[in-house]
Amino acid sequence: MKKWTLLFVLAFTVNVAAQAVKSGEKFVYSAAYNMSGLLTPLAQVKMETETVKTSKNTLLHLSCEATTFSKWDSFFKIRDTYESYVNPATFKPSLYKRDIFEGKYTKKEKYLFKGNVITSTVKKKNAPETTKKFSIGANTNDVVTILYQLRNVDFSKFKTGQTKTFTVVFDEKQMNVSAKYMGKETVKAGNLGSKECYKISIAAKTDKLKGTDKNLIWLTADARKVPALIKFSIPVGTGQLTLTNASGI
Repeated sequence: MKKWTLLFVLAFTVNVAAQAVKSGEKFVYSAAYNMSGLLTPLAQVKMETETVKTSKNTLLHLSCEATTFSKWDSFFKIRDTYESYVNPATFKPSLYKRDIFEGKYTKKEKYLFKGNVITSTVKKKNAPETTKKFSIGANTNDVVTILYQLRNVDFSKFKTGQTKTFTVVFDEKQMNVSAKYMGKETVKAGNLGSKECYKISIAAKTDKLKGTDKNLIWLTADARKVPALIKFSIPVGTGQLTLTNASGI
């Protein structure tokens, strides 16, 4: 489950055009996993945005939550939260948080961004809290920020097969990820009905994703570029996230 959550947040890229993301959005997904050849809904994933004000700045709060349906909690309970606080104009992050509860595994992580340096604080179950600083590239962002930045890409100018490579920081390590534009397809998008979508293939130098053009995302081919469908292939199997409801757009 941790691996498809990572895929969900990796399935997005940079190169910002007109802003498609705004405060007050809420997207709800049904997450299904292939069990004995049958796609079985296991969890709900929610993506939300809201404006928050500090004493010095106005920020956009981006969040992604994954929660197993109650009937699966006794089998493998998941309560994962990913958050990022970004400049609403540039989408540069200032703070990233990750709170993981997956079965018997727990982890809390916080990144404080300052220029090209991250100060990270990490606490795992039955382990002492650790703090360290490490350098990142000028265009490196956390996984939540990258997730939302994809929707600001102008895919109408992409040619089929065109690839964009970028860098994301995850587990205190930088990772190269590529997103390949594969044309348009029409898919069901929950309460939005059937929508023409940009089809994007995700690849990364990691053992968490498997196959060629097996990890895919469909974004609605309109001004909002809502993630309508995600399919993933990981070492332990395959599955998908399907949009059930979109509001605030």
